[in-house]
Amino acid sequence: QVQLVESGGALVQPGGSLRLSCAASGSIFSINAMGWYRQAPGKERELVAAITSGGNTNYADSVKGRFTISRDNAKNTVYLQMNSLKPEDTAVYYCNADIIQAGGFPFDYWGQGTQVTVSS
Repeated sequence: QVQLVESGGALVQPGGSLRLSCAASGSIFSINAMGWYRQAPGKERELVAAITSGGNTNYADSVKGRFTISRDNAKNTVYLQMNSLKPEDTAVYYCNADIIQAGGFPFDYWGQGTQVTVSS
């Protein structure tokens, strides 16, 4: 079994910073892309940022210049550094990873979500 466990969500004031972490554990052979998505109330889930195993990144236009995604392949962990947070960043943030288990095929895994609230 594979699990993704997120941490770091919190209530923060506008202009503040947060760092989200997501650790993958279980029977993992390798991990391809990892990413962060978010879903605000009444809205669809959207991609925030993604990173390949080689370190190539892409970001939603709304977070470019404010958020930075990174990963530690040795720890099977992906991070999202969020700076200059805005109220519109309020959402549940979900970790996603394309994981290959030993002898298996790539499969998309999701974390349980962590709440980020930006409010004064």
